[in-house]
Amino acid sequence: MIDERVESGEGAVNPTARKISAEQMQRMEQYAAEIFTTLGLNLDTPATRDTPARYIRALIDITEGYDGDPKLVKVFDTECRGGPDCRLSQIIEGPIRFFSLCEHHALPFFGSVWVGYISHEHIIGISKLTRLIRLFSRRFGVQERLGQQIADTLNQILLPHGVAIFIQAHHLCVEMRGVKETPTITGTTYWRGNYESDAALRAEFLSMCTGR
Repeated sequence: MIDERVESGEGAVNPTARKISAEQMQRMEQYAAEIFTTLGLNLDTPATRDTPARYIRALIDITEGYDGDPKLVKVFDTECRGGPDCRLSQIIEGPIRFFSLCEHHALPFFGSVWVGYISHEHIIGISKLTRLIRLFSRRFGVQERLGQQIADTLNQILLPHGVAIFIQAHHLCVEMRGVKETPTITGTTYWRGNYESDAALRAEFLSMCTGR
């Protein structure tokens, strides 16, 4: 049941892996070489001769989230056996570092994610929270959608009483171009279930995330 819930729809954790042929790789490397040369990079040196190929391979690595993560879907029975704690006790993990590419300029944004949830019938291994964040951050996207995807997928996997996500990130599309404002940090929060209606839970979560 869990696998079926998670592997369908926008929150899929195991989409079809990409298949990039040798011909496609060669064509992308040629495009990259043309771009670098046009922008002024001399590709005829020992240090830069393989830069287009390295760049394309790096992009493939950075966006490996599109290939899914079959090790993600693994849950355990909850440790809670009733009582008020089952609707109030939070499991919080963070800061979990992430790096992603903005879909607007293909420039990096990076920072930390804190994840909180109140378990119902299932809990998830702590390392799987990192896998979940990497699944979506290693794609082209925006910070706002990243938080929604993490929250909604955790909700699908666990059917918990609540999910909370807090993200802080630096955006190089702001710091390296445009207004060139440095340093700036963008913060976003996402609430599901009990967190939506309980201000005390939200405050406790944020206090543990920020240390205040």
